[in-house]
Amino acid sequence: MNGLGGCIGLIVVGAILTFATDWEMRSVDLDLVGLIMMAVGAIGLAVYTSVLKRRRAVGAVPVVQEHRRDGI
Repeated sequence: MNGLGGCIGLIVVGAILTFATDWEMRSVDLDLVGLIMMAVGAIGLAVYTSVLKRRRAVGAVPVVQEHRRDGI
C-alpha cells in the first residue's frame, strides 16, 4: 500500500471493523484489529505528508547558472 490512498484505506477499513461490525470471533478481537489499523493509517498519513512537504520545500528553490561571456 503506497501513498495517501493506502493510508486513508487503512483508516477506513479500521473504522468499519471497529464501529460498524458486530461479528464475534473466538480468537480475534475485531475492535482491537480495527483500532490498530486506524493507528497505522494515521501514522502512515503523518509520515507521507511529512515526506511530501520536505520534497516540495527542496524542489521549490530555483537553480540559477551564470555564464560569463567576456572571454576571460
